[in-house]
Amino acid sequence: MAWTPAMLGAIFVLGMFLVAFGQSGMDKITDAKGNREWLDGHFANSPFKGMVGVLLPAITLLELASAVLCGVGIVLLVTGNGTECAKWALALCGLTLLCLFAGQRLAKDYAGAMTLAVYGGVLAVGFVALHGA
Repeated sequence: MAWTPAMLGAIFVLGMFLVAFGQSGMDKITDAKGNREWLDGHFANSPFKGMVGVLLPAITLLELASAVLCGVGIVLLVTGNGTECAKWALALCGLTLLCLFAGQRLAKDYAGAMTLAVYGGVLAVGFVALHGA
C-alpha cells in the first residue's frame, strides 16, 4: 500500500466518522433514558412527535453500523486490501447523516442541521480522497 496524501486523507475521514458515530451510538445505549427524554422534547413540535421510540433504535443502529464499517474500512486500507469497504462505509455514513439532517430540519433545529452539513463536507472530502487512493 502506498501512503499517499489521498490514502491518509481517506483514513483520517474514516477515523473521524468512526469516532463521531461510535461515540454517538454508544451514548444512545449507555444513556438511553437521557437521550430518549431529550429527543422527545426536541421533536415535540415536529412531524416525528410520538415516533422517537421507533426512530431512536434505528438511528442508533445506523450510527453504530457506520462506525464499525469505518473501522473495517481503515483496517482494509492500511493492510492494502482495497478501497471498496471504505467506499461503502462512507456511503453508509452519508445515509446516516442524511437521516440526522432530516430530523434536525424537521425539528427546526437549524443550527444543529448546519453542524451536520459540515460533516457532509467532510464526507465529500473522504469520497474524493478515496477516488485518488
